[in-house]
Amino acid sequence: MLGWFAVIAVAFFCLYHVRTVALSIVIGVFLTALLLPPARWMRSRGVGRAAATAIVFAGALLVAGAVIALVVPPTVASVSELRASVGKVLDDLHHLAARLGLDDRQMLAQARDYLSGQSRQITTGALAGVKTVGEIVVGAVLAIILSVYFVHGGDRLFRWLVELMPASSRARVTETGELIFSVVGRYIHGVAIVGLVDAFFIGISLWILGVPVALPLAVLTFVGAFLPVVGAFFAGLLAAVVALVAKGWLVALIVVAVTVAVQQIEGHVLAPQIYGKALDLPGAVILVAITVGSVIAGIAGAFLAAPVTSVVVALLRHPRST
Repeated sequence: MLGWFAVIAVAFFCLYHVRTVALSIVIGVFLTALLLPPARWMRSRGVGRAAATAIVFAGALLVAGAVIALVVPPTVASVSELRASVGKVLDDLHHLAARLGLDDRQMLAQARDYLSGQSRQITTGALAGVKTVGEIVVGAVLAIILSVYFVHGGDRLFRWLVELMPASSRARVTETGELIFSVVGRYIHGVAIVGLVDAFFIGISLWILGVPVALPLAVLTFVGAFLPVVGAFFAGLLAAVVALVAKGWLVALIVVAVTVAVQQIEGHVLAPQIYGKALDLPGAVILVAITVGSVIAGIAGAFLAAPVTSVVVALLRHPRST
């Protein structure tokens, strides 16, 4: 066991130093799990590998462009409305602080002095942020390129890798690889379906209530589905804050109630039917996994924590694959 712990520690040490490449490979596999089924369907209808891959990725780019085109204009149009609403909310908070005997202006002055005293740390953090953005861009480009290659010839690459293994372990490696890709595929498709349902109902509710930026908040709800438990909480919290700023307490409470109802229906009815028992993870396990992933690799690690944990649990439930 000490030997295995040492091997795992060395592996994590190496992965940490090449985390951008490692995360790009993992995200490329996730994109492949999402895009490979339509490519396989077209191949079964006689379309060549290159043509099927090109059609799938062209369609994905069109969908991404359409989402951006739908989200950006309403967001820009709602900024002025939210700016006026923020001013009103700040005035209300000022009057509330005065009733409670608090001097909010003094607190703001203290916060300003503190930030000016921390200018060096803020500058260092900004430079680190620029570096992080550069790593994200490079990693994203690499992940997309790898996903194109995986969709086009990932099965050939996997067979080539298996042939490098000792003959006695090839069957076991093949079974393990197929199990991992199956779990990842079910997870990605399940999260996408659950996120679409959540985004639809919450977006419709926000639109009916007249909350600004309803469509961007619906898109954020869909993205938040890929960060189980935590993502839904923060997406709902942001929607409630926007509703509070724009429409007042009553609408904000309605938004909270709708978000909680949708999340309950998802957690108890929709998700178990889509994920199945193989991917059923307790909430505490997901929270611990997300925390560990965020400590190791930041936001990307938090997003990857749940699917990686699902793969580990699936492997433990299938000892023959290990």
